[in-house]
Amino acid sequence: MNGTPIANDIRRLRIERGDMTQQALADACGVTRQTIIALEAGRYAPSLELAFRIARTFGMGVEEVFRWEMQ
Repeated sequence: MNGTPIANDIRRLRIERGDMTQQALADACGVTRQTIIALEAGRYAPSLELAFRIARTFGMGVEEVFRWEMQ
């Protein structure tokens, strides 16, 4: 299991949207590229606010981007 039980589809969604860069997503959400890298790698669970920002950037609901994966 990764570092957090919060899994996400951020990388897939970026690619599906015309290869959106990590930097472009970071800029749209007001965070650093390193934050996006950590999220995609599963090393960081976003705050609720950041989860909403990311989901809205993709035009989706939070649960369409993030999911809880309990062991």
